[in-house]
Amino acid sequence: MEKIRYFDHAATTYVKKEVLEEMIPYFELNYGNPSSIYKVGRENKRAIEISREMVSKELGAKPKEIYFTGCGSESDNLAIKGVAYANKAHGNHIITTKIEHNAVLETCESLEEDGFKVTYLGVDKSGKISLEELENAITKNTILISIMTANNEIGTIQPIKEIGEIAKRHHVAFHTDAVQAIGNLRIDVNENNVDLLSLSAHKFYGPKGVGALYVREGINFKKMQNGGHQEKNKRAGTENVPGIVGLRKSH
Repeated sequence: MEKIRYFDHAATTYVKKEVLEEMIPYFELNYGNPSSIYKVGRENKRAIEISREMVSKELGAKPKEIYFTGCGSESDNLAIKGVAYANKAHGNHIITTKIEHNAVLETCESLEEDGFKVTYLGVDKSGKISLEELENAITKNTILISIMTANNEIGTIQPIKEIGEIAKRHHVAFHTDAVQAIGNLRIDVNENNVDLLSLSAHKFYGPKGVGALYVREGINFKKMQNGGHQEKNKRAGTENVPGIVGLRKSH
């Protein structure tokens, strides 16, 4: 069998053996719907809440500030559209960069079609934004700044703490796509003044098809998916219990 040398862990990682072993019982034995009121459902609900506690601890957040999603892209969509539509009475301006992942760029483009205004900041030769340019771009209508922590192609790490300080000073919500960073960088949402943060398990030896969104308590955001009342009525759909368990184990 040909040996493969894989050098693209920025695209995805394999699932670690210990992560897979933790997940398997939730496929075979602990298969209950976590929304069910009987024991097998309650046990899976508890597994989700343990995962929520563990993820929140890694980010310096509260468990109730963590929402599980299907992937990093969904987390980006929920963060950006959720804040935009929930706060459109207060403003319609969003600031991002030209080098964001498509999950952010195309989400912003779709909002532009719906009447929102988006400023796309440029970057220098190393891929970093200008903090001065960012602050100058803020207007009285700015409701959200969305800038990634680490770029998925060139690896540039943005000064998110300073970005967060600027956002906080101007009373603007700050979202960071940290999909490429979590697992490689330690991020404390309070130390870095981050209000919303997206992550995805398959970037750090967890399974594909599960992500999470941190939303600071008090940030107003609207659900984008209707149906059930899972995830505190912010993300409808039966939870991917094996994936969520895998996310906590890999994190």
